[in-house]
Amino acid sequence: MQYLLCDDARIRQSLLPLTFTRPVALLRVGIVTIREKWNHFLGPDAGFETTGYLQTKYSSSAAAEEPCLRINASFLPDEELAAAVSSLQPGQALFNNGDWVAFVSNPFQGCKQDDACQSKAEEKREIRLCGQKFCLFDRDILEYTADCCQIRHPWDLFLMNEKQIAADMEWLTRGRSSATPLGSGMQLLGTHPLFAEEGSRVDYALIDTTDGPVYLGKGSRIMPGCLVKGPLALCEGSLIKMGSKIYGGNTFGPYCKVAGEVENSIMTGYSNKAHDGFLGDAVIGEWCNLGAGTNCSNLKNDYSEVRVWDYSEERFVKTGLQFCGLVMGDHSKSAIGTQFNTGTVVGIAANVFASGFPKNYIPSFSWGKETYRLERALETARIVYGRRGKVFAEEDARIITAVYKETEANRERYNTN
Repeated sequence: MQYLLCDDARIRQSLLPLTFTRPVALLRVGIVTIREKWNHFLGPDAGFETTGYLQTKYSSSAAAEEPCLRINASFLPDEELAAAVSSLQPGQALFNNGDWVAFVSNPFQGCKQDDACQSKAEEKREIRLCGQKFCLFDRDILEYTADCCQIRHPWDLFLMNEKQIAADMEWLTRGRSSATPLGSGMQLLGTHPLFAEEGSRVDYALIDTTDGPVYLGKGSRIMPGCLVKGPLALCEGSLIKMGSKIYGGNTFGPYCKVAGEVENSIMTGYSNKAHDGFLGDAVIGEWCNLGAGTNCSNLKNDYSEVRVWDYSEERFVKTGLQFCGLVMGDHSKSAIGTQFNTGTVVGIAANVFASGFPKNYIPSFSWGKETYRLERALETARIVYGRRGKVFAEEDARIITAVYKETEANRERYNTN
């Protein structure tokens, strides 16, 4: 059966700014993306069902075929959950603590977004995806009572990252032998595994696996003088620069450059923190750059609960966390010496520079306190892609343009002097 990884409309909104430019299934947590996790358990055929302007790039022919297994992409699979999802029959749905996990849709279940379901014979539940609504009758609802991992807010990514690194490591390396990292002088402490893909390199660095495993992706490198603690996922082509202090719980996605002091953070991919400075309890999107000396607070001076900007409510909300750092959308950048306050949220394609601390919420396409012109943002993106040997395609430009238009009112309201 064809299956789709679907964006629940409410959760996608709560995961902004990270989901401005990607479906929920392409968020990275652990070593791989959510889609890659589901592909492992159910087969490499997952398509996407997401918001309209993203669907032009992230589409699937499965959307037109019924019955179709639709999975809530905010859930992180394990063997037990994947088995329960794959056993669903047409018309059945799986719920966990009031949230839908998956259902097998029939043609009659699809409703237009504004239509009311005509059947009043039985109790029903509604599932609202991005641009589509489905009606499910209670008789077809199955409850999944085991514990589930679900991403509801950006900070859930770094909260779950340590356990997801270990879980991904187990199935990614099962039945395989680690390559021997090229280089010399590596010191290894601890009993958790270190797994190195071909072409990875470690020179005169200390790696401590006492608290969790370390995964070195293909062609990754750890330079001399680094102190590295697991759990860690250093993905393909990524680099940890000389003298860095890398604490546990970090994921550096493909082709990132990392330096300084980093703790319990995720860099999605193709982003740089290439100089000294602290980053902790944070999530950074793709194509971002933290300028030299950028520091990101993750703890308030009075040790009180951190509040973070929530796009779905358009206000700051309580996180329940004492430690929460920076959340930054794709294509955003900070100037040298930038000091981010605790729990700062930066939208996409923002250029952050200020005397003193920037605001705790910086709208997309901000240029300081002005607006970053769309044509300049697109040109910068083309240059940045080219530096990594990538092509900035028309569909990428359409996505950024759509976000620019969607966030215009928000920018006018909140990016003021």
